[in-house]
Amino acid sequence: MSRTRTAVLAALALVAGVSGPAVAVTPSSEAAISAIPCTVDYKIQNDWGSGFTAAVTVTNNSAAKSSWAVKWSYAGNQQVTSYWNSKIAQSGTAVTASNETYNGTLATGGSVSFGFNGSYSGTNAIPTAFTLDGVTCNVDDGSGSGGGGGNGGGSGTRVDNPYSGAKVYVNPEWSAKAAAETGGSRISNQPTGVWLDRIAAINGTSTSMGLRAHLDAALAQKGSGEEVVQLVVYDLPGRDCAALASNGELGATEIDKYKTQFIDPIAAILSDSKYASLRIVTTIEIDSLPNLVTNTGSRATATANCDTMLANGNYVKGVGYALAKLGAIPNVYNYLDAGHHGWLGWDDNFAPAATLFKQAATSEGATVDDVAGFITNTANYSALKENNFTINDSVNGTSVRQSKWVDWNRYVDELSFAQAFRTQLVSVGFNSGIGMLIDTSRNGWGGSARPAGPGPTTSVDAYVDGGRYDRRIHVGNWCNQAGAGLGERPQASPATGIDAYVWMKPPGESDGSSSAIPNDEGKGFDQMCDPTYTGNARNGNSMSGALPNAPLSGHWFSAQFQQLMANAYPPLS
Repeated sequence: MSRTRTAVLAALALVAGVSGPAVAVTPSSEAAISAIPCTVDYKIQNDWGSGFTAAVTVTNNSAAKSSWAVKWSYAGNQQVTSYWNSKIAQSGTAVTASNETYNGTLATGGSVSFGFNGSYSGTNAIPTAFTLDGVTCNVDDGSGSGGGGGNGGGSGTRVDNPYSGAKVYVNPEWSAKAAAETGGSRISNQPTGVWLDRIAAINGTSTSMGLRAHLDAALAQKGSGEEVVQLVVYDLPGRDCAALASNGELGATEIDKYKTQFIDPIAAILSDSKYASLRIVTTIEIDSLPNLVTNTGSRATATANCDTMLANGNYVKGVGYALAKLGAIPNVYNYLDAGHHGWLGWDDNFAPAATLFKQAATSEGATVDDVAGFITNTANYSALKENNFTINDSVNGTSVRQSKWVDWNRYVDELSFAQAFRTQLVSVGFNSGIGMLIDTSRNGWGGSARPAGPGPTTSVDAYVDGGRYDRRIHVGNWCNQAGAGLGERPQASPATGIDAYVWMKPPGESDGSSSAIPNDEGKGFDQMCDPTYTGNARNGNSMSGALPNAPLSGHWFSAQFQQLMANAYPPLS
């Protein structure tokens, strides 16, 4: 659960030379804002009844500082138990947070963030007054931006897991396509992600709904309860540098256009108080950051495009900017893409990926507080759970890790990877309350090819290949995979550390075309979508495993949709 203190304090009366009661100052008054010496944003990110995690951001509007100290007092019996990015001392109810050696500099207009854990009994009231170096600050939680209320009922209160106790928006455009398919009505009421994959998607086109239309439809669906809307924010400069089917409209250097023509308009719409009662989940930039880990430098899988994006820093800058702008909206929950186990599960990738994500999440004004969690498997088909073998198994003295399929990876499925990667992310500085999403839209691997038990023990490869649910030719294959099926239906809190299983990638929408198709959507042709392609270093020079006759990425692919239903696991009734 996340809460933020709202108040405007009396210091302004003294600054303005006015005596008497406190003068309320609103952000609409530039003169008043310039008179505010400092602001403090105190958020409770997680509260479990006997303890809590808090995040504090201090903005200095007066002269630059080389050191700082923030003070407040509690009305209850709260006790700080651990802290980070500041030194915290407590005497009774009085608390002082002072800078560490590395973050003492606080420029005019600059901000600094720190956090802590605390314990309490009874109530956990948020402090009503803060000072920075003895000067009283105002405190604003952005309640005017719609932290509560809004249309259509629902509390609008920020929560730890947005999926908990909420319905999830059913995209009427996807639902209609699914229902039009034979047997599609069995799943046409499932929630799926809305993809904002180009600037034109924000306002919509003659054939597709825009962002406001989707949000209005979500309000109509939600009734008096809570409702989640799932958005995929996906238009980075030089997007998805190791693939061609999902290349975007923006060139490698067009970071300013990304900010002003893509992220800013999205943020403006999501900030509308009309939508304040919705829980808006934003999935931030599928695939691109993981490419900087695995497809750059001297690696055999490196590409020139990925080297360019690593060098110019525009993936990191773009993601940081998106997190900062969208994370400032009280009812938005940012989930950053974290690839999948068959991409980042190896030792060389696992920890470096978490470090890179922390770099992006603390760039361009973003902080870790702007990240509600991470999502895996959106652009892949990795099985949720492999039950017929584990990473600790061996066959005739040979470890499962040495099989061709596992290839020294430490993880064999998405659930084990997502849970372990969450721990790694927390270890590098992300908040302990982050949750993971796993996309299960295409990873069911059911049907007649689903193994009933382990493979033979004649060799480690026979053992793994005979027992694995994931029937792809190679774990690096990602485009319109033959034999795939729908996975677990969307659901909240299905496992430890997992906020939800989701269908962020709408089933039936193509990953890419089987051959080159001229288009005005900035989408190229990737050979990994050609069923006759014999592969490259990224998939062990294996066949692509792609279905034939596929349309452009994002376009409806009936044959794929029918296959996904036929091979669903759990099976469709």
